[in-house]
Amino acid sequence: MVELREWHRGRLIDHISLVVADYEACRRFYAAVLAVLDVPLVEGDGYFFADELFVSPGVPTTGRAHIAFQAGDEETVRRFHAAALAHGGRDKGPPGLRDYHPGYYAAFVLDPEGNNIEAVFHGPTRRSAPSVVMTDDK
Repeated sequence: MVELREWHRGRLIDHISLVVADYEACRRFYAAVLAVLDVPLVEGDGYFFADELFVSPGVPTTGRAHIAFQAGDEETVRRFHAAALAHGGRDKGPPGLRDYHPGYYAAFVLDPEGNNIEAVFHGPTRRSAPSVVMTDDK
């Protein structure tokens, strides 16, 4: 087993979306567990979110999960799409600009189980830090 003394968070996941059958039960569940974690739940019109997690009701047309990975540039999005298709993924949306906000460049694939997987580059931005670094204080 590898012993980690330092690890990084915040480099991979851009956002996660879940489609749920019992929206009210899930809203109560996530409100309770996120309150314990001191993460506010924000309700929208037919959905709620907390940080990078988005939850909406419905019957999914793909797997129940949508996971978006962060990409450092448009070329990385293109390489992600090509690698996914070469290794069992199915196209759900080729690399290109989307109308979510200016500069949103993404590609979508279905993984072998049918989950909707995305790579997204939000355009030129500056991060406050490359990642959150956590260290073991042993």
